[in-house]
Amino acid sequence: MRMKLSRLSDVFWFLPMALGISALVLAQALIFVDRAFNDADLGVWGALLYRVGASGSRDILGAIGGSMLAVAATSFSITVSVLATASSTYGPRLVRNFMNDRGNQFVLGTFGATFLYALMVLRSIQDATIDDGQFVPDIAVNVAVVLAVLDVAVLVYFINHIAGSIQVSTLSARVRSELVAVVDTLYPEEQPENSRPAVPPRTESATVGSKESGFVLSVDEAALLSAAESCGCMIEVLARPGDHIVEGETLVRVHPPERADDVADAVCKAVDFGITRTPYRDIQFAVQQLVEMAVRALSPGTNDPYTAHNAFNELATGLVPMARRPAPSLGRVDSDQTVRLIVTRLPMTELIGDVFDAVRIYALEAPVAMTSAIMLARRIGIAAVDLDVREAILRHLALIDAAETASTGDRVNIEFCRGEIDVARQAILSAS
Repeated sequence: MRMKLSRLSDVFWFLPMALGISALVLAQALIFVDRAFNDADLGVWGALLYRVGASGSRDILGAIGGSMLAVAATSFSITVSVLATASSTYGPRLVRNFMNDRGNQFVLGTFGATFLYALMVLRSIQDATIDDGQFVPDIAVNVAVVLAVLDVAVLVYFINHIAGSIQVSTLSARVRSELVAVVDTLYPEEQPENSRPAVPPRTESATVGSKESGFVLSVDEAALLSAAESCGCMIEVLARPGDHIVEGETLVRVHPPERADDVADAVCKAVDFGITRTPYRDIQFAVQQLVEMAVRALSPGTNDPYTAHNAFNELATGLVPMARRPAPSLGRVDSDQTVRLIVTRLPMTELIGDVFDAVRIYALEAPVAMTSAIMLARRIGIAAVDLDVREAILRHLALIDAAETASTGDRVNIEFCRGEIDVARQAILSAS
């Protein structure tokens, strides 16, 4: 449930909708206050109100509402233009960072909310020709003027924000923060209290298939543990966030097999599907976003090795702390200390493969990016507490060395990179 609420707050329309509803409520509340104090003497507070009558109030609200709608349309056009640029330059997967940006949502929501506020207050103004008599919500009109002044400040903020958000450093820092967050969530320094080392049993089992198709966004491990405990079985999770599942494909394995039907509904409810991957529980996607940024920067059309250099440094921020932590225990016990659930985590060796396979293919002719990638390998290899991770790093360094040797590029750059690889190997072997 927490994951669903988090994703709901990140969708582009959620914050503008909330601000629009707030504007409608505020307008109705201030109109009610104006009616309550219509003929009352407000003293000093009344002297501060700007009163221009029914016609003047209509003109002010009309000008505010019309201008805010025009500014909102212009701001949306600028945002779409930035999205197109980001998609072509950094990759379509990074567009979600602009769509989820709270600053963009707040700006467009503020302009839309001001328009709705002005519209609701405008409809409440009555001339003296009306049977009920003239009514001008002076307090609400003055608040509309204040909102218009604040919207000017919001527009200035938006121009600065949109210019900063497309910069490489800003975008990569946002992706890096997502990587760090998912590392801390899935590979914490302190293991959960109910975690235990676990080996899947070799007894007979039955599988539970999916009732949906799509990408796995998250797996509610607490719900699966509760279902396994209540049914007296053990659930072995096979699907992990980021996997694409077709209806009918296996999600979990249940021991003993006769309990599979009892937990089938709970299993399907515990696995959340979506139409696209997200980095909240999918560490591979979080890594691939930075790898894609580096790969696109190294393409002939872009030829920006320093962006790749920056991306590899950001990868180090997430992967080096992960290498320092022991592999997580995958067993989860119930209140009786019986292993009821075996969860799944992506081995770090697979993440290393995602990064350095791309390096070997795309960065051979870019010494700036290659040296940054070699430094990333050195950092991970020195920090690694798991022998498999260190061996994976050394294997990929050997593959990169062989690719450099076979390359037909500039021999000076090739020999320089090979020298950096040797230095990295020696540092890793010395730290082991």
